[in-house]
Amino acid sequence: MPGFVLLVRDRADDTQQMRIGITVSKKVGNAVIRNRMKRRFRALAREILPESGLPGADHVLIGRNGGIERDYDALRAELLKALGRVRR
Repeated sequence: MPGFVLLVRDRADDTQQMRIGITVSKKVGNAVIRNRMKRRFRALAREILPESGLPGADHVLIGRNGGIERDYDALRAELLKALGRVRR
């Protein structure tokens, strides 16, 4: 996706708990920009993962350069699309 990369890995254990990891490198911007992007990712994860995430998997969101300029609704649609691709 243009704003982020989503990695999903099944843990292959008996729990159905979903875990989230968020990373934004220094290439994206200064600390203020990176923290703002992480806050947006956390809000997206709280909103979307309980219903659309894969149970028993680790989800990792990696911020990209153009992610902070993207509208929240665009990021939300991209995350739903990415999770739909992963489900296949």
